[in-house]
Amino acid sequence: MSSSFLISSLIKSPLMMERDILEQIVEIARSCGAYVLCDEVCMNLLQDDDLLSLAGLRLGWIAAPQEVITECMKHRDYTTISCGILNEMLAVHALKNYDKILRRRRKILRDNLALLDEWVEKEAAFSYVKPRAGTTALLKYEFPVPSVHFCTGLLANTGAFLTPGACFDMEGHVRIGYACSTEVLQAGLEQISKYVRKMK
Repeated sequence: MSSSFLISSLIKSPLMMERDILEQIVEIARSCGAYVLCDEVCMNLLQDDDLLSLAGLRLGWIAAPQEVITECMKHRDYTTISCGILNEMLAVHALKNYDKILRRRRKILRDNLALLDEWVEKEAAFSYVKPRAGTTALLKYEFPVPSVHFCTGLLANTGAFLTPGACFDMEGHVRIGYACSTEVLQAGLEQISKYVRKMK
C-alpha cells in the first residue's frame, strides 16, 4: 500500500484532524523520507481558540531543513521575488490590531455558524457535520440532482453561490462559506430554501 494512499485514507473525514491522525501522517512521511506540506490558510481558525487567520494575505513561512529552504528560496526568487507591499502593510496593521480584529472575526464566525446550524436543522433536505474550525462546511443534500447542476441552477435563478461537491469528489454535497456578513449569509440561505422548494 502506497504512502499517498495511506495519507489520503486518513484525511477523507469531514472532521478536523485530531492530533493522533496528524501524528500518523508524520510517521508515514518519516517512514519513507518524505516531507509534509501544510498549505492551509485557515489552520488554527478554530471555534474554541483565540488564534487569528488572515487568509486573504499571501504571507507565510517555511519550517524545514536548510537544504529544503534553500531550494524553496530558489523557486521563490524565480516566481515571486517579494510579497506585495500592500499585503505586508496590511499584515503589520492586522498584527498591531490583533485583539480588535480577532474579536470581530470570531463573533462573525460564531454567529454565522449558529445561523447555519439552525438552518440545517430546519431544512430536511440537508445535513452536515458541524465544523469545529475554518470558514466553510460541506452540506449533504437528499435530492437526485448532480451537484454541478444544482449549484449552477441556484446561481442562475437566485444569485446565491455554492461550490459543487463534485469539485472535491463529494458528489451529493455542496460547500458553503460562512465567513461573510451575517446579513449576506441569511439572505443566501433564504434563497437556497426557496430554490429547493421550487425543485420539488
